[in-house]
Amino acid sequence: MKITPLRQRLASPLATTHTPACAVRSRAWRAVAGGLAALALFAGAGAAAERPRVGLVLGGGGARGAAHIGVLEVLRENRVQIDCIAGTSMGGLVSGAFAAGLTPEEMMTAMGRANWRDMFNDSPAASDVNPRARNVSRRYLPGSEVGIGDKGANLLPGVVGGQKIKLFFNKLVRSEYGDPQIENLNLPTAIVATDLVTGDKVVFRKGSLSKAMRASMSVPGLMAPVEDGGTRLVDGGLVDNVPIDEVRKGCNPDVVIAVNVGSPLLKANEIGSLLSVAAQMVNVLTEQNVTRSLATLKPTDIYIKPDLEGISASDFERYAETAQRGRAAALAVVDQLRKLGVAQPQYDQWWAGVVPDRSTRPVVDAVEVAGLAHGDSDVVSPRYQKHLGQPLDTDQVEADVMHTFGDSQYDSVDYSLLTTRERNILRITPIEKEFGPNYLRFGLELESVAGRTADFNLRAAYHKTWVNSLGAEWLTAVQIGHQPGIATEFYQPLDKEHRYFVEAAGSYRRNPIGIYQDNKELATYNVDEARLDLNAGINVGLLGPLRFGWVERHREASSETGTLALESGSKRFGGWQASVFFDQFDRLYAPTEGWWVVGNYFNSPAEGYSRAELDLRAAAHVNDLIVLGRLYGAGAPSGTIPAYDALKMGGFLNMSGFVRGQITGTSVAYGSVRVEKIIGELPLGLRGDMRIGLALESGKVGGRFTETNLNGWQNNFAVYIGGETPLGPVYAAYGYAPNGMSNVFVFFGTP
Repeated sequence: MKITPLRQRLASPLATTHTPACAVRSRAWRAVAGGLAALALFAGAGAAAERPRVGLVLGGGGARGAAHIGVLEVLRENRVQIDCIAGTSMGGLVSGAFAAGLTPEEMMTAMGRANWRDMFNDSPAASDVNPRARNVSRRYLPGSEVGIGDKGANLLPGVVGGQKIKLFFNKLVRSEYGDPQIENLNLPTAIVATDLVTGDKVVFRKGSLSKAMRASMSVPGLMAPVEDGGTRLVDGGLVDNVPIDEVRKGCNPDVVIAVNVGSPLLKANEIGSLLSVAAQMVNVLTEQNVTRSLATLKPTDIYIKPDLEGISASDFERYAETAQRGRAAALAVVDQLRKLGVAQPQYDQWWAGVVPDRSTRPVVDAVEVAGLAHGDSDVVSPRYQKHLGQPLDTDQVEADVMHTFGDSQYDSVDYSLLTTRERNILRITPIEKEFGPNYLRFGLELESVAGRTADFNLRAAYHKTWVNSLGAEWLTAVQIGHQPGIATEFYQPLDKEHRYFVEAAGSYRRNPIGIYQDNKELATYNVDEARLDLNAGINVGLLGPLRFGWVERHREASSETGTLALESGSKRFGGWQASVFFDQFDRLYAPTEGWWVVGNYFNSPAEGYSRAELDLRAAAHVNDLIVLGRLYGAGAPSGTIPAYDALKMGGFLNMSGFVRGQITGTSVAYGSVRVEKIIGELPLGLRGDMRIGLALESGKVGGRFTETNLNGWQNNFAVYIGGETPLGPVYAAYGYAPNGMSNVFVFFGTP
């Protein structure tokens, strides 16, 4: 039945006829108009009630899942009201963000702000790492550790632990307003993961939203599994990459909109490496369950498969292009989607119900640190006390969390804001390394100068942590190769904040030394040194330590080859020492920004001399261009430095036109400027990059014991290619000095 609009009926001739009974008619018409209005509202309510229920399914596909955002844009523009949602992997991330009240525009903004390459590398900036852990990491290959615990030796559970990814999820779902719980969301949500132990599907319909998102994205081998109630959870794509069944369980929808962004199987010529074989195995499992899921679609359902040719699961930087392709795919079926649309007021009312109340940020009433098996929560807690009585600042909390993670004792560190009995508790959850608390660590070093020298060293260490409740550490190492040796050190913090410490170290090492004159090697000596260090120190925040103590050294030199150039024999000497090691570089070996100040002072009263060194370095960058500067000076504030404790120069980026230790003397002045350009980055999950560089150097050695004819400043330059890798720095270089040797260097490993 066609109902004439009320304003048209009131404007009809009948409505405007004037009779003596006009007042009666007017009241009658108002009654009729009211009835018609009520009838119209009733009809509209009936139409809304009869609106088909819509379930949305967002499939997994890594970076290809950004296409979901483009699909959501089209759904929003056409006012398609969603009654329940289910997602897997990246689809689980987008599903969770949408259910938490983020619009597609807000998701795109978050994607644009994210540094995806950094997010898939858990290593914090070196300047954020505990100074003690930073010192250990510089000597041993990062990521080479093998855990030694009650269950024996254990390797790392994944290339990426997921630390930064989880913090990104926290911020994405607005955890400053409290940790969103899935069961409390106004949009019924299901996020799929896989139980790595049983192979069963695990569906999150309650619990922490960000934890469910993190579990669903744990690609086996790349990201560490998420532990939940004794299970190990990984990517849900292994069992249900397009979870149509789960959305049907969620709200029994009349129409399912299923979006598939899965990666296609690799072609034969694309399978070769171990990684490609592993990726293909995952793709095969995924495609099999996707085929089964799609077979359950009904004729009334809507299937969207964006054209993502050329976009891989790791192309997160191409999120904008990927989202646009998702939008194009949704627009291709927009006629079907429009049929599901509702009136704008009804859509606005529905969306207002999806978005949580964010009118005020809760204030932190208490800080709680989850119990630790080996460590002490009182060591962690002081860092977070500044948040008490303040609205939660997620940026500052994340910085504090990354500093805690930088202690290198935890697999992950997370936070959540919990409301209990009208109190808001900031809960910090450090998850101790399951494969610890003791570790085997490894390092290697190879330096070759073409046609001249080739030095190779391999080191291994047993590192015992949390020897006592204050976090003492004991590290014992052995090295074989060109410079064999053995060392042990004990590090004892004196307070729970680890500001003060004492340490004792003993070592023995054989160091072959070449004796050079006029760029010719006249002799080779073996110098055996036994050393004992006793120090007390202060950690100045994250800058680094100040140390003061005593060192006792015993050196014995013996001629190995060539003519006698220096005296053989033994020498025992000792003295007071002080040092500063402030390191604020963002990386251990190949920084892009930051600075460091390293100074050492040694005074031997019995020998009548002192020895001082100061090394200043800085780095800055503009996009992929990096400038690095260095100033180094050393000498004797009192007395004269003897030959057995001489200063040495020569080697790559240390007067590159000379071989390592070629020039020895009693004083050194040196400066260099380097310019590097990043030409490539390591695969996702690995920190580091490849660079080409140019170094201009100049140095002067006074009181020379070798190369006595090298008077004045010696200019050098070097060109090189290399960078920081999982094996430490790797370089191939050519160094030249007019008075030097014109060396070709190859170097990799931990110095």
